[in-house]
Amino acid sequence: MSWVTAANAALLTDLYELTMAASYHSRDMRTEATFDLFVRELPARRNFLVVCGVEQALQYLSELHFDDDALTYLRSLGMFRSSFLDYLADLRFSGEVWAMSEGEVAFAREPLMRVTAPLIEAQIVETFLLNCVTFQTMVASKAARVSLAAGATKFFDFSLRRDHGADAGLKAARASFIAGASATSNVLAGKMFGIPVSGTMAHSYVMAFPTEEDAFRAYAHDFPEQAVLLIDTFDVAQGAERAVSVARELASEGITLRGVRIDSGDLPRLARRVRDILDEAGFSELQIILSGDLDEYRVKEMLDAGVPVDVFGIGTQMGTSADSPFLGGVYKLVAEGGVPKVKLSTGKVTLPGLKQIYRSYDGDHIAHDLIALEGETVDETVPLLRRVMHQGRRVSESEPLNVVRERCLSSLARLPDPLRELTESSDYPVHLSSELSALAKKAEEGLVVQSG
Repeated sequence: MSWVTAANAALLTDLYELTMAASYHSRDMRTEATFDLFVRELPARRNFLVVCGVEQALQYLSELHFDDDALTYLRSLGMFRSSFLDYLADLRFSGEVWAMSEGEVAFAREPLMRVTAPLIEAQIVETFLLNCVTFQTMVASKAARVSLAAGATKFFDFSLRRDHGADAGLKAARASFIAGASATSNVLAGKMFGIPVSGTMAHSYVMAFPTEEDAFRAYAHDFPEQAVLLIDTFDVAQGAERAVSVARELASEGITLRGVRIDSGDLPRLARRVRDILDEAGFSELQIILSGDLDEYRVKEMLDAGVPVDVFGIGTQMGTSADSPFLGGVYKLVAEGGVPKVKLSTGKVTLPGLKQIYRSYDGDHIAHDLIALEGETVDETVPLLRRVMHQGRRVSESEPLNVVRERCLSSLARLPDPLRELTESSDYPVHLSSELSALAKKAEEGLVVQSG
């Protein structure tokens, strides 16, 4: 079985990154270059992004190398000169990285990450950084919308079995937790990231026993402190009645059920019926967990309608960001050798030069952002890009995931009401500074060197 590891991650790239690097090498093009990683446009019905994936990006850059196995494979392609492969053998990332903090909200055209390094190094890392940052930002942004819809109601990440690959499943669990999920079903994510894990049972478990009661009784005995019973294998109302019967039986043994889960059918109607059954039987403390192809829209609809639910299990729709399954993330050259660079392709114009983002607030809410040239004097006092790598080394330790999560929840709380809307698009003001605007205008007039 093959996996992406620190040893082979250098080859997780598009071939043209290596052919361009080889060409730069043959022409001794080693000037310092700066690339911005950003999202051109927000997807439909998305009013903001949640930055995510920076941690894994920094791990990749810190460990970047081409081992003997990778070099042997590249040599077998018959495309690259020995001098270039020798160069790759000694290659380590030596550049500087500025990035927005994970969990912070961001908007279109704003650099989420800025990479400055010798041209070959900065070019080779493009594909991995885009894959790493834009995927996790996509999932975190989707999970943040679920968080806004759920409010005080908990939701868990149940997406692993539908995520697009093992690596995606790990990153989706992490991104979802950052954006508000209270737990994940993904056991490996729990081990790797310290995320609380949660799970109940499958319909197959219930069907494996002679009766539904037998399954409920066995599970509660085996997991007496965390038994949540799946009650929709046959008939939900009967399943609830049987859960009550087992709960009464087990109470004499000191075992208390935690709750029941409904995974199919008319969830609002069934949840109300089950709540009535549980309450009338004296089990008002039993939680109701609802799952089954849920997203932020269904969550909000049910909560607005007063559906009795304690926890939502969110799977496919969140882990794949199903209604908007990609971000238009790009990684573009903005300066080389101290000279601003710009791309003027129709619909793909970039902003030249090294930049910083400043955020202004109106009371407790964000008011507008300003993209300015680095070093430009501006009135705004909160810069969003911070230096996270210098000379190829991280400038600080990894942040605890709970710190990133708290930052995200705080950022979401500072969104003005129009940006919290789930179905309506609302533009957040992102301005260009006077100096950046002037430089961009020069670029349009052909007075700044263009790049591809």
